[in-house]
Amino acid sequence: MRRTVLFLLMLFVTSLAQDSIENFLGRWALYLPGGAGWLNVTQEEGYLDAELLWYGGSVTPVDYVHIDNGKLVVMRTRRVVRERDKNDEPTRVHLQPNILELENYGDLLGGKMTAPHRDGKGIEITRFTGKAIPPLPPAPHLETLRFGTPVTLFNGKDLTGWVLTDKSRKNSFSVQEGVLVNDPPKGHSHPRSGNIRTVDEFEDFNLKMDVAVPQGSNSGIYLRGIYEVQILDSYGKDPDSHHMGAIYSRITPAVSAEKPAGEWQSFDITLCDRHVTVVLNGTTIIDNEPLLGVTGGALTANEFEPGPIYLQGDHGPVKFRNMILTPIIK
Repeated sequence: MRRTVLFLLMLFVTSLAQDSIENFLGRWALYLPGGAGWLNVTQEEGYLDAELLWYGGSVTPVDYVHIDNGKLVVMRTRRVVRERDKNDEPTRVHLQPNILELENYGDLLGGKMTAPHRDGKGIEITRFTGKAIPPLPPAPHLETLRFGTPVTLFNGKDLTGWVLTDKSRKNSFSVQEGVLVNDPPKGHSHPRSGNIRTVDEFEDFNLKMDVAVPQGSNSGIYLRGIYEVQILDSYGKDPDSHHMGAIYSRITPAVSAEKPAGEWQSFDITLCDRHVTVVLNGTTIIDNEPLLGVTGGALTANEFEPGPIYLQGDHGPVKFRNMILTPIIK
């Protein structure tokens, strides 16, 4: 009798654990203090897995994920070099653990991230919320889209219509001979320059602009403030999700179509129904591909509200001109 009761209890506990797992599976928008993140939880054959975006950078696989008393526990580690030899090779490395604990409330999450300070003295706790991301709609038929009146984002004279995303940062953008130029100061001794965004906000649209990126430089165009189209001097390199025209760390261009550093290059970008098309220098490098979530540096985790166009100003020098946005009418 006791064995039967124990067996039934184990079945009940296993069932509860499975129910808890099901509650967490799928893609989640993470609303972080002052920023955005993204989490994708999957159940593979015999184990749980997850991918995480935490504020900036790339979407990366986590180091471990499990269920504990109905909570989802996600661990990622950060490599911290403590000592180096005379050739600057690491001789002592720590793996700093960052632990996320998440509770499910239907299509909402409550969570906290616990991370030790870099010096090992104490911890930092970040509390956040999450929301389930609805399934993607079918890819739109681009040939049937209806467009409204084109909007000139940059007047070629001044920064009217543009503001810093963070007013505490220095603005390194200026207008020179009808071109919008970002020239941030070099070196770690200088404060980081700020990103700029349009005052106006937009839903779905087509965006055309020209960019010129100097040798070795890096920037980005954020669609609706949440999806980054990468700007990078990557001429001559194979396609990569971090190269010119990519949706940063999410969508790799089908082909490389960038020009050498310093030359003017043209973008023709269409954002519609959480799908994106990128035409670089007349070549379609991303063809109506789905957007699974926001990219690093997004202003918000919300993919369902109008947002600005914003330009990265804290990475490197870059030039912009002929910036025309045409809204899609639905």
